[in-house]
Amino acid sequence: MREKVLEAASQLALANGYSSMTMEAVAQHAGVAKKTVYRVAANRQQLMGLIVSNWTDTVVPAFRVDASDLEGARLILEDILVTIGERVLTAEAVGLFRLLVEDVPAREEFLAIYDRNGIERSRNLLADWLSRQRTGGVIDLVDPAMAADLILSMVVAEPLRRIAIGIAPPQPNWDIRPRIRAALDLLRLEEAEQSRAPGQ
Repeated sequence: MREKVLEAASQLALANGYSSMTMEAVAQHAGVAKKTVYRVAANRQQLMGLIVSNWTDTVVPAFRVDASDLEGARLILEDILVTIGERVLTAEAVGLFRLLVEDVPAREEFLAIYDRNGIERSRNLLADWLSRQRTGGVIDLVDPAMAADLILSMVVAEPLRRIAIGIAPPQPNWDIRPRIRAALDLLRLEEAEQSRAPGQ
């Protein structure tokens, strides 16, 4: 039922804008009682937050896998970034991003919701994963939070801009892996000192 409500809310917002996403309209579009929508979210702002956090929920399992060596870390990180890219660069996700740049009611609040439940959550998940790999002696990174920010900027920001203005297709219409591999090459992940054998 929750997924049904969130899908209806997302469809309404994308088709007719944020202002059309009233609780009553969502209930009607989902084919459920209005009180059912209120069980999912207390108001429209919370509903929007749930839509965005629903995307990041799907990538959380990818962050649970830890690496045992540097090559494993690179492969796992590549898979994590593919999962993120394939989720946040879809037509639906980019459509909601476009709503952010329009003059919607409560725009500042909407931006905060989008950042907190989408961008910031992804960045924090990635920073935590990188930090765990550093603590485990797999990779050597001075600042995992900064690395997470830079990685996501390289992998997602420019494709998002190009898709949003209509000069590139959304996912899954192109292979994101070459871009991710190029970003990881620039990052130059190194094996942590503590995991190297003496004398190396």
